Amino acid sequence: MNDTATTDFFERQRPRLLSLAYRMLGEIQAAEDIVQEGWLRWSAAPPQSLVAPGAWLTQVVTRLAIDQLRSARQRREVYAGPWLPEPIINDEDGGPGHLMALAQECELALLWSLERLAEEERAAFLLSQVFETPYADIARTLDKSEQACRQLVSRARQRVQDSSPRFDTTSEQLESALLSFAAAAASGNREEVLSLLAPDVLGLTDGGGLVSAARIPLQGPARVAQVFTHIASKKQPPESGELELLRVNGQPALVRLAGDDSDMIFTIRLNSHGEICWLYTLRNPQKLARVRALRKQH
Repeated sequence: MNDTATTDFFERQRPRLLSLAYRMLGEIQAAEDIVQEGWLRWSAAPPQSLVAPGAWLTQVVTRLAIDQLRSARQRREVYAGPWLPEPIINDEDGGPGHLMALAQECELALLWSLERLAEEERAAFLLSQVFETPYADIARTLDKSEQACRQLVSRARQRVQDSSPRFDTTSEQLESALLSFAAAAASGNREEVLSLLAPDVLGLTDGGGLVSAARIPLQGPARVAQVFTHIASKKQPPESGELELLRVNGQPALVRLAGDDSDMIFTIRLNSHGEICWLYTLRNPQKLARVRALRKQH
């Protein structure tokens, strides 16, 4: 390929590579950096090494993401409280078109469940189950046998199924439950809040140690109801702005991005009974600042 063809081919591959890197890392800026490094290596690679260019790019980006994730794991182990993946707002003002498409296909609940996986498990699972990569290519990427890669995928699939709410819920169902929960919490009606929660509900709040947030996962209806009714009872200053109902990673969410310590993104998932089984609350101002920056790029 000549230089123009090489560039054009990479740009056609960029959305797929960004999707892979974001799913691997749960951080959009880190994912974009990985893809950019992939471009630098691609542009410097001798033509004879690019016999299967798509597979070559997948291998490079996957290996870079694995290395980045190993480094990130060390930071996340000492992170103050639960580390939650960074969201992408995909309303009409959400940001560049390629990010809106990415947000639509990457559920936060699934991204969170992927955090339970080791680096190579995560890569093998994504390559096989999401990107339909042949096991021969996965084996070359991870420098393992095909059988070993199949075992990685099998273990990863089971862990994801065990930890991620996967019931197919319509946006209307989610929006209704989200607004009902917010209204019940704001009114201080603890019994109403409890009636909306699954017996095994899990609440996760990421403040990064920078703002007030639960440092450990909230397990069970009583604890979730206690914390969220307390949070909702606090009056916010007028400059904080109102919570907006927007779409975040393809699902309804309540969002406030005023640029102060009251900022938050809150969303839920439902089980097969329509009960809230998973709550995601992002309050880390550093992560939220990156979300605001993405919205300004539209």
